Amino acid sequence: MTISLEHISKRFQRYWIFKDIDCAFSVPGTYALLGSNGSGKSTLLRIIAGMQAPSLGKVVYTIAGEKADHNTIFPQISFCAPGMEIVEELTLREFLSFHFSFKKPLRGFSKEQIIETIGLAGAADRPIGDYSSGMKQRVKLAQAIFSDTPVLLLDEPCTNLDQQGVDQYRSWIEQYTKGRMVIVASNDIREYFFCKEQIALENYK
Repeated sequence: MTISLEHISKRFQRYWIFKDIDCAFSVPGTYALLGSNGSGKSTLLRIIAGMQAPSLGKVVYTIAGEKADHNTIFPQISFCAPGMEIVEELTLREFLSFHFSFKKPLRGFSKEQIIETIGLAGAADRPIGDYSSGMKQRVKLAQAIFSDTPVLLLDEPCTNLDQQGVDQYRSWIEQYTKGRMVIVASNDIREYFFCKEQIALENYK
């Protein structure tokens, strides 16, 4: 599977955030979108995911050599961002049951095994709205990393995590992302330590 960016540019009102990004991502591969705050990392990641339209250019998704539309690509992509909404009225068990009705979990993982792996078994029957910000971030990461998708998109994945949470993230990346396309939007080396290729958005102003 390949995701190709063809002359992607994004403008907010009169200001260009980035211009003429032309590159491709493939499975397997690990990529970092780098830049300071406000450089457009999160915006570009949403464009890659098909969640936001570019001002100019287009995103081309290819599966087994054939172009695919967004409806086809949706089940292939997992996404995590600090600002993404999760249904906080649900318990963790209810939320994961809901999530995995749309996407399959990684092979060998049940819902209960995922809850144990992320260290939230003791809070699995509490509403997610009662969780701390760090616990909520672990849930957001879990629904993305433990979904059986070839593409994993992570926006500032260690936001709100303490050192134990960062270590947990590192372990999940090392164990569960082999053979996948992983794209991380970040300016923190702890989040993209494993990425083989880097794209600096300052080069596209």
